[in-house]
Amino acid sequence: MAVVTGRDLATRLGPTLAPDARRVIIKLFVPGEDAALTRTRAAALIDRIGLLGPDETTGMLQDTLRRFAGRHHDLEATFAHHYDLVRHRVRRHVDLPLPARLLVGAYFSHEYAVEGAALCNPSMAPHPDQSGLDTGQLRVVVSLRQIGEGHLSSIGFATALLGPGSDLTVVDRSGPLAVGRRLGTHHRRDLFAAGLTDEGCDNEVSATVLDSLPEHFDDDDFEHAVAGLPTDLLTRTTTHRTLEELRRATRSAYAVTFPADVPLHRRVLWPATAAESNGMEDARFVWAHNEDGLPSYRATYTAYDGRRIRSHLLASDDLRRFEITPLHGPAAANKGMALFPRPVGGRTLALCRSDGETIGLAAFDRHSRWQPVAPLHIPRRSWELTQTGNCGSPIETRFGWLVLTHGVGPMRAYAIGALLLDLHQPHRVIAELPRPLLTFDDTEREGYVPNVVYSCGGLSHAGALWLPYGASDTRVGFARVALGTLIKAMERP
Repeated sequence: MAVVTGRDLATRLGPTLAPDARRVIIKLFVPGEDAALTRTRAAALIDRIGLLGPDETTGMLQDTLRRFAGRHHDLEATFAHHYDLVRHRVRRHVDLPLPARLLVGAYFSHEYAVEGAALCNPSMAPHPDQSGLDTGQLRVVVSLRQIGEGHLSSIGFATALLGPGSDLTVVDRSGPLAVGRRLGTHHRRDLFAAGLTDEGCDNEVSATVLDSLPEHFDDDDFEHAVAGLPTDLLTRTTTHRTLEELRRATRSAYAVTFPADVPLHRRVLWPATAAESNGMEDARFVWAHNEDGLPSYRATYTAYDGRRIRSHLLASDDLRRFEITPLHGPAAANKGMALFPRPVGGRTLALCRSDGETIGLAAFDRHSRWQPVAPLHIPRRSWELTQTGNCGSPIETRFGWLVLTHGVGPMRAYAIGALLLDLHQPHRVIAELPRPLLTFDDTEREGYVPNVVYSCGGLSHAGALWLPYGASDTRVGFARVALGTLIKAMERP
């Protein structure tokens, strides 16, 4: 049932998504390495497992599988992988049988509740499967920021049905999760060079390696280029640091793929590089067309390593295989980038907040870098004086580019607003909502981060804006407003 509040223009819809502690993945666990003073106890544990008799080993393994197999996808394969990660601790003269190896893997594993702390900051895009729908319905994918122990964020998914009318149904999310398999990917030399420019890594070693690489290269091509460095360059005092930076840059671009039998709501994009080791945050998904007119899913997200934040790009044709690439240039130096769903006037554009408080517009240049930001909207209304930013990619309508915004007011209270940009000249703000579109109500203000409503992107369907939003970084709600009503409430600058 829809719920209308007195001060909000948008109408809340009934369904909500709450954090589910049953949604767990398996992570590597090395005893001793979780202590303040790290001293691995791996070898001693493996020795003790090796002393178990074959019947006890098999019994313990079967009991573990019985208790945990239903909670995970392909549990034995995970145990085997974790054994491979610590097998160097096995004494050289010891040949462990398969049950003992799997039991070692079990002891070096633990469950992690991906949304044990919070669930928030959703975005919405059309689902890859639009079959079997009634008239007026649209199946959508909802991306989710999942936060677990240690404030570690990952990206998850839910499926929902919009329509007919104002109906919204969220599909059951139960079942074992999968984190996907990391793969190597082909790198673009121009993007690689742009990243080195950002890091100030321009010297004879990096220039020589770049000159040896083809336009598209893989990890083997890179190592071959490094192996070909002249001795005079290898003996420089800065060479080791440069090569470490080059390898870090190549490792930050990768691919992830999921088995075809794992449905979308059970797929988890989990941090896989040093750049995102402390979290993948606030993915803004959009169904986009590139310069060649080819459509695919694109999402910008914030990669956080505990010290630095950078914008990264996710690209996928089917939401089963994802290509991850760092973004470069001044506009990518902060969080909150959101891509336009198509080129405008021959330019690839994005909304940004590179100064931390102002919504800006940036273009992708011929050097594969996001140029400095041109300001679009500065904080000036009472509910956004602290800072303002986008709430996802611009939505193309016949009225203009609809930009959902967030603003921060007194007591660090968040609200969602809206701007309208000219379709052909998006640097022009042609209308603005003078009051918030959505604010927290009394049922939404308590949570992991109180007094917050925040979205990473909605969409237009059947003449209405559909908006998923995080409430106090604890749960996800949904709202809807007729486009005509929203546009009529806007004011010209």
